[in-house]
Amino acid sequence: MSETDKVWYASRRRVLADWRHIDLVPLEKARADTAKPASAVVAKVLTGLRIEKRQAEAEIIRVWNNLLDPNVTAHAQPTGLRDGTLFVTVDHSVWLDELVRYRYRPILTQLQTAFGKTTIAKISWRVG
Repeated sequence: MSETDKVWYASRRRVLADWRHIDLVPLEKARADTAKPASAVVAKVLTGLRIEKRQAEAEIIRVWNNLLDPNVTAHAQPTGLRDGTLFVTVDHSVWLDELVRYRYRPILTQLQTAFGKTTIAKISWRVG
């Protein structure tokens, strides 16, 4: 940058500071000092998106579809996991009754074998 350009930019900053009634140069320098690498910003954004939780839920759906009877998976799908409770939506009340009465224990045992007893402690069934 030439000497003329430096003088011009300094004059421009002074005129803008007078016009705005505030000098923004110290604020701009302070903000420039707090610049962060992109890797730190991306890590924070990914944490906010809860990618790990979504991957775990996708894995549960994948195992659900591969591990259980196709008749069950045709009528019931997991919709979420929270505090050790797997939420499953069933398409009809007759299937809800079938699953709760006769298939709850085998399904829970298979899922706990695949994911552990702390990950899936119980199943909550809903018609939807």
